[in-house]
Amino acid sequence: MAPRRPCGGGRGRPLGPYAMILPGGLWLLAFFVLPVSLMVSLSLQTGNLIDGFRQTLHWQNYTDGLQTYGDTFARSLWYGLLATILCVALAYPAAYWIAFHGGRRKTTYLLLLLLPYFVSYILRTVAWKLVLTDNGPVLGPLRGAGLLPDGFRVLDTGLAVVCGLAYNFLPFMALPIYVALERIDARTLEAARDLYASRLQTFLRVVLPLSLPGVFAGVIMTFVPVASDYVNAEVLGGPGDTMIGNVIQSEYFDNGAYPTASALSFTLMAILLLGIFAYARALGTADVLEAARR
Repeated sequence: MAPRRPCGGGRGRPLGPYAMILPGGLWLLAFFVLPVSLMVSLSLQTGNLIDGFRQTLHWQNYTDGLQTYGDTFARSLWYGLLATILCVALAYPAAYWIAFHGGRRKTTYLLLLLLPYFVSYILRTVAWKLVLTDNGPVLGPLRGAGLLPDGFRVLDTGLAVVCGLAYNFLPFMALPIYVALERIDARTLEAARDLYASRLQTFLRVVLPLSLPGVFAGVIMTFVPVASDYVNAEVLGGPGDTMIGNVIQSEYFDNGAYPTASALSFTLMAILLLGIFAYARALGTADVLEAARR
């Protein structure tokens, strides 16, 4: 009896795996590859909305963008870094407590952590603005009690922007850290205590290294959208707190300078990628992946 030939291809290769990735591949092609390709072409064009745009390979769009908005790029990265550090400081203790002390109610605590984010992003930012107003529920009583100096304010400052960014993107940091902490075997902690390690030593030598994959993922997932955000700076910041996302939005929709906006977008993308690669190299991705395998 002749052996049965596997179906799905002339050389015996099954088509099932390729069929499974086809929907996702088409999705990426339609909504990532094609738009990015069009933006690359647009970033090298010259012209205006009235006369139209034409391809001239005008690389100066990139250099002009860096020279004109270099300070804005630096401010965006600085705000993104501060907001990411604040997210780590807030998310790690919360994720640690839920993972090791949440008991049967871990799901409930996670739901409470995520519950505010079922509300629209814009509404949450506007609500944060109402909280930080000079006579709001936080500063109003302090001002009335004479605990704040004259002229003190939080709204329309960089502090308000950083706080708003950290608030809006906190789950992007908390969930990866929680997943990493949840994977730690309780017997590992018991072994550390049996070897007479204190709680601090157990955390520094066992828990923290094993949770680095979550911190690594959380920092990437938080820093990238935070540095390119424009809503918080628009709602909570002042004229001197403009981020590069605000500039790109203004160039696109207000000025119709599509090549300039596209060049700024790709410049921001390149800066973020370089920052991520530098962060991964400094942290040591090999060590992070080795900790994840354990």
